[in-house]
Amino acid sequence: MKVLEDRIRESGIVLDGDVLKVDSFLNHQIDPKLMQEIGNEFARLFKDSGATKILTMEVSGIAPAVFAGLALDLPVLFGKKNKSLTLQDNMYTTTVYSFTKQESNEISVSKDFLNSDDKILLIDDFLANGQAIAGLLSICSSANAPVVGIGIVIEKSFQKGRIWIEETGIRIESLARVASLKNNEVQFVEEKELDE
Repeated sequence: MKVLEDRIRESGIVLDGDVLKVDSFLNHQIDPKLMQEIGNEFARLFKDSGATKILTMEVSGIAPAVFAGLALDLPVLFGKKNKSLTLQDNMYTTTVYSFTKQESNEISVSKDFLNSDDKILLIDDFLANGQAIAGLLSICSSANAPVVGIGIVIEKSFQKGRIWIEETGIRIESLARVASLKNNEVQFVEEKELDE
């Protein structure tokens, strides 16, 4: 998605440890117009997937998931990282390790909103080693809710997340695929590489 790649080149900051900081438009401050374009692109890619609900992870996955939900006319559910007083029982839970934060969080989704009647489209902001997606897949498996697709805003193709997702047979679509973050510069996977 060229508009997203251009925005990453313009505003993204490469940090040590293969971290791409995009908090000016995705992870802290949100650009609603860009999110709308992202949501529309996910809708174009997954309009025939049969999804009945979108599931994402709190917090940074919510904006792209909501705009995708708006474009697809689907409800959006998100895994909560902290249990509140209103969410004590009747939950699917799993533990997810965050590469960026270097910590593990327990993720919870209410059984009231996820069950075997649902067909789930997973949307997330980043794919690196795939821990967040693995956690969401685990929750869907616990609910016997089939996952019909995975949409990623920014994928770090040089890390292992895509490889094991492809092994599951679940369709994955990433809007921007980063090939390298070497020398403080973002390099994207070229179209010809994607076709091979």
